[in-house]
Amino acid sequence: MEEGPYKYIRDGNGKVSRVIRIGTRKSQLARIQTDSVAEKLKELYPDIHLEIVAMSTTGDKILDTALSKIGEKSLFTKELENALDRNEVDLVVHSLKDLPTALPPGFTIGAVLKRESPYDAVVLHPKNVGKTLDVLPENSVVGTSSLRRAAQLKKRFPHLHFKDIRGNLNTRLKKLDEKEDFAAIILAAAGLRRMGWENRISQILEPGDCMYAVGQGALAVEVRARDTDILEMVSVLHDHDTVLRCIAERAFLRHLEGGCSVPVAVHTEVKDGQLYLTGAVYSLDGSDSLKDTMQTMNHTHLEEVDEQVQRVGVTAHKISGEVQDRAERLGVDLANLLLSKGAKEILTVARQLNDAR
Repeated sequence: MEEGPYKYIRDGNGKVSRVIRIGTRKSQLARIQTDSVAEKLKELYPDIHLEIVAMSTTGDKILDTALSKIGEKSLFTKELENALDRNEVDLVVHSLKDLPTALPPGFTIGAVLKRESPYDAVVLHPKNVGKTLDVLPENSVVGTSSLRRAAQLKKRFPHLHFKDIRGNLNTRLKKLDEKEDFAAIILAAAGLRRMGWENRISQILEPGDCMYAVGQGALAVEVRARDTDILEMVSVLHDHDTVLRCIAERAFLRHLEGGCSVPVAVHTEVKDGQLYLTGAVYSLDGSDSLKDTMQTMNHTHLEEVDEQVQRVGVTAHKISGEVQDRAERLGVDLANLLLSKGAKEILTVARQLNDAR
């Protein structure tokens, strides 16, 4: 039964409870990720009724164009946000790296879950099994849809050619395996693991070879900012360290004004109560780059509760506001450091060259 914007259900004993509707993309990986969040919520709140609503997004439909060329920030999220806005769903599960650093008004990230591996992985064509990028033959073609990956890997592995490959995980693996176009493709390790395809990972790219994308490996739950009960419900899913790392990463990217169409990469870790952020910007061919590391002193157990609403789209009331502020400041400070060394110029040229491709 519908009651105002919400949907309710009556069980056999006449007890009425609200149905929580979760929006997701239709791809197999999106479904797996959404199901994993639904299971966690079910464990924490055994009485709730969950309903999963799957929908196609623009990013799923435009498969013949490189992501960086489409230029739309919210490629995989817009349709889901529209459904959230129209009260057709109550929360949406995303890969955090798909979410722009500034969300549309009225939305917030209510939970950032514990991060899977944020690294990139090499998946080889069956004929190259057992090899690494280092030893692939001269001029081998490697597929990646990411400017960030291509820029770093061109510099690191100059003997290889990098070419766009689009489609969801299933499609990309099919293109790799069934044709001779690619010697290898680069994918996020987290997605492969969630799909149960860990055995296809031939090599994990360490930060020295390829730093990862902002938010990579973390799942985010997006909700209506005014929906305080849902916000409260999902907030228990927040992972303390992942939240701080991702706030710093997102603040760094936002301050650089980077998006899908420029090569920006990060690496973060929390060690002995301190947050370390390494960030870099690259020219498209990787020949020009700026990279630096900064750290913040984090006194992890500040007890005061956070009053401020959002930081780079994230709402985390249960984590100390001061600690979150420091993480955000760290991102901005590192961005300013790179900007002072000429990051703006590198990114502007990268953007122009990419638009002209």
